Amino acid sequence: MAESPAFESPVVRSYEFSSGGPLMLADASGTTKWLVRGEVGGAAADRMDAPFGSSRAAGGGACVLGSRPGEWIVVGPADAVAEVVASLDGLDPSEFVTAIDWTHGRALFLVAGTDAPRMLEKVCSLDWSDAMTPDGAVASASVAKVICDVARCDSDGTPTYMIFCDRSFGQYLFDALIDAGEEFGLAVGLPNG
Repeated sequence: MAESPAFESPVVRSYEFSSGGPLMLADASGTTKWLVRGEVGGAAADRMDAPFGSSRAAGGGACVLGSRPGEWIVVGPADAVAEVVASLDGLDPSEFVTAIDWTHGRALFLVAGTDAPRMLEKVCSLDWSDAMTPDGAVASASVAKVICDVARCDSDGTPTYMIFCDRSFGQYLFDALIDAGEEFGLAVGLPNG
């Protein structure tokens, strides 16, 4: 894999950061993200092992998200993501598989806290109840009128959501999430990239 240029966050405004609170929003856009596409039911699907609408831990901190039929997002530390993507090497050449580094093209925000589902209800029409979007669920939806991929990945029992969108909408969506979380005491955490 080629060396990527230095990462620049799509969130360019300055914010007062907090190290904790009941509801947190953080810019995690610098996290390594790859898009993998392959045939539904093909060898890539077997290797990704995350059916549409679900996710799985892939070791080393990487996570595979079944974002659409025949499409997966691999997210996490660079080395762990590279290992998952490299596992696609050696597939039958007749099977069409693509893997694209999305790190610079997609924003990624983390929303965590017990009020995260209530906050997301303000900007997205999905049912955020545990029955409909349990830990490990993956969906595509409009969040504040931006097409996003959303994955629930709880941390120590706290509802936690990864929200992916095109980089060009990053600043707008980050501000919309801040606005939606204000009534719940939202705090902005330090960015990772």
